[in-house]
Amino acid sequence: MTLQEAVKAVFSKYSDFSGRARRSEYWYFALAYVVVLIAAQIVVSVLGKISGVLGMLGGIALLLGVLAIIIPSLAVSVRRMHDTNHSGWWVIVPIVPLIFALTEGTPGDNRFGPSPKGSAGLPETSAA
Repeated sequence: MTLQEAVKAVFSKYSDFSGRARRSEYWYFALAYVVVLIAAQIVVSVLGKISGVLGMLGGIALLLGVLAIIIPSLAVSVRRMHDTNHSGWWVIVPIVPLIFALTEGTPGDNRFGPSPKGSAGLPETSAA
């Protein structure tokens, strides 16, 4: 999954807390979020240097953008927990979701649904 595909997948499942999300979907979205957030903060800082009013308006726009991303961020985090066969409620515990997000998802189906990797997530079996 590419960065663009991951961001599209997260926004297409904007408020979908069911199912599973691959590591690449989660981490590419996190990367895109951080890069855009840093760029936006730089722009707001420059606007603030130009004019206090522009800086304040930019800050308000940045705050609204961050608020708009809360739901898709939580949704992809919950789906990532599901991929590791853990409850989505783990996202409220500090640090633990990060550890689970780093681990590989459960191969094949689990209680939260089929593998987002499809049959590629299953280990190969030899025919007898």
